[in-house]
Amino acid sequence: MEALGYLGVFIVSLAVLVKSSDWFVEAAEKIGLSFGISPFIVGVTIVAFGTSLPELASSIAAVLAEESVIVIGNVVGSNIANFCLVLGLVAVISKNIDIEKRVMEIDVPILFASAFLLWFIARDAQIVWWEGLIMLGGLIVFLFNSFKPSAPDALDEGAEKPAGVRPLTYLKLLAGGVLVWLSAVTVVNAIQFLSAYAGISPDIIAVTLVAVGTSLPEVVVSIAAARRGNAGMAVGNVLGSNIFNTLAVIGIPALINPLLIPATALEFSLPFMLVITALFAVICVTSKISRWEGWFFLLLYLYFMCEMVASVTL
Repeated sequence: MEALGYLGVFIVSLAVLVKSSDWFVEAAEKIGLSFGISPFIVGVTIVAFGTSLPELASSIAAVLAEESVIVIGNVVGSNIANFCLVLGLVAVISKNIDIEKRVMEIDVPILFASAFLLWFIARDAQIVWWEGLIMLGGLIVFLFNSFKPSAPDALDEGAEKPAGVRPLTYLKLLAGGVLVWLSAVTVVNAIQFLSAYAGISPDIIAVTLVAVGTSLPEVVVSIAAARRGNAGMAVGNVLGSNIFNTLAVIGIPALINPLLIPATALEFSLPFMLVITALFAVICVTSKISRWEGWFFLLLYLYFMCEMVASVTL
């Protein structure tokens, strides 16, 4: 009966997550455009960070509970899900996603540098406080470059700048962000219980089900943006979320307690994340992500999940 109760909580929380994410996307787009910011920048900063709050909250909770091995699984699993599941679904829905020029000039280099930095500092199977400070320093560099007014296309060509934003829009942004966070955390708690009930090991739960659970906001927000004809915000959301996950969700918990890195992450999931990141960088050279590339990302995610399931049975 207790398992059925958690299943009901999962379904209700997921429904709240879908609706609140739609509020958040709509409000963030209006506010961003009112300040002359392109939808991509809105996605890569405000929306991305807002939808990454569940990863940060769950990682801090894991460290405080002395379960730091969950943190790396949560981050790596979420980043892989963002690339393969989120971008894959958005590309399939949108048919083609146009990539802005600034992606290759600023965001992709920072994205790949952050992923490589995570792999480098995790090689000794732990991440300590001063390494966490380095990660947070990288986040500051990313934020500085995101808001630096250097691009003439800061506002998408042909986009109309709204005359103003009503106070209700800000309220909707706040309410949507809070509900996204609370409902996502509730979904994660339900997934953790149901997974434990099924007898799955904590390490595998962290890199698969917990990671998928904390990535649900990115999935819902990005798909909502794509359906609104704004796939650029979806790409920005994925880029910003992955950078934030790698630099902040690792950096902040490391300041509290050292993070332990399990052998499974060093042997497979972390190298897999690096390969996916490099593949995304190569695809960006063409300035678009096609539908067939979206299907390829989804197949890669299926392969990753099958490998994780196989590791449980071996």
